[in-house]
Amino acid sequence: MLMNWLKDEDGQGMVEYALIIGLIAIVVIAALALLGPKIKQKFEQINNELDKATSPA
Repeated sequence: MLMNWLKDEDGQGMVEYALIIGLIAIVVIAALALLGPKIKQKFEQINNELDKATSPA
């Protein structure tokens, strides 16, 4: 009975999925941390261009 309990692998798949999801989350957070300022700058640039285009002459 103890050997059957030690060989039980039902939770192993869930742990593997949790590790994969955790690693993906770390990669996404790192990418956003690195690219965040560049994305913000691009949106500010687009906003400024739109303000110029829509402001009265």
